[in-house]
Amino acid sequence: MTNKDIYKNNPLHGTSLETVLTTLVDHYGFEILAAYMNLNCFKQNASIESSLKFLKKTQWAQEKVEAFYMYQYNSLPKADDANFELPPRDRIVPSGLEQRPPKELSLDDAEELRIKQAKKTRERAAAATSANPWGSR
Repeated sequence: MTNKDIYKNNPLHGTSLETVLTTLVDHYGFEILAAYMNLNCFKQNASIESSLKFLKKTQWAQEKVEAFYMYQYNSLPKADDANFELPPRDRIVPSGLEQRPPKELSLDDAEELRIKQAKKTRERAAAATSANPWGSR
């Protein structure tokens, strides 16, 4: 097995960023993408061209879109800890995992997810503060 063979099951293998973005916009639309990923390129004057320009310049945003494509659109199971640390294009997807139909997403679900994430962030911040009561001054 060659190095390239281990990435064959990754849905990003051989897929351009433009194809990923066009597929997501065609299926979900900019409003759902903005709600789930909170990227301004999907919120204000959104277009494939302008979003692509931003994503090509902004690695973290590109990885966010590619992860969304893998785990929402392709409905793959979440990556294990070792793969989670890698950029989505470098993740190894075990053979035998079938891509499933895209997840159905709604604006209501996006808002619930945002509230859950904000709560987790507050809890982590509180835990960090209690672990270091002096904080940084």
